[in-house]
Amino acid sequence: MTQVRPMRADARRNHERLLEVAAKAFAEHGEGASLDDIAKRAGVGSGTLYRHFPTRQALLEAAYLDRIEALAVRADELGAELPPGEALTAWLDELCVGTIQVRGMKTLLGSAVTDGGAAAVTVCGTRMTAAATRLVEAAQREGTLRPDVDAIDVLRLAHGVATASELANGDGGVIRRYVSLLTEGLRPVR
Repeated sequence: MTQVRPMRADARRNHERLLEVAAKAFAEHGEGASLDDIAKRAGVGSGTLYRHFPTRQALLEAAYLDRIEALAVRADELGAELPPGEALTAWLDELCVGTIQVRGMKTLLGSAVTDGGAAAVTVCGTRMTAAATRLVEAAQREGTLRPDVDAIDVLRLAHGVATASELANGDGGVIRRYVSLLTEGLRPVR
């Protein structure tokens, strides 16, 4: 059995500082923020950044882990408060707004729903897919969602809605309309 050694205090401080600086940099410059600049602003070398976060994706995901977790929890809250079809619609609306309001979240969602590769097993992918699956299956049991739709379909469409909304006006003002059009199209044919 291999034992995981706890992080040294200085390494833990570097890790926390990198996350703090990265969240600010991603908010200012989007997911393309300079990793070298993030390391410099955190007061560490690039090697330290890459030891903690071997890829840009890993840093982006770690910086937004709280937001990802909050969206997953919100799916369960809405599922408990609303009928299944309404819960799915409300969650999609919040998910799409979040992907536009928080620079870099759309990239995380996009990579989480890309076919194959490591993206499918990211924290974002795991949490978002699980949350969407719960809502999708409940709506299907209720009869308000087509039986041939799965969670990945819904998440890919949500990514598309966020992108379309940005193209329309850049601030997400049309998300509710687009989510409504989307969910109408996902209803079973009667």
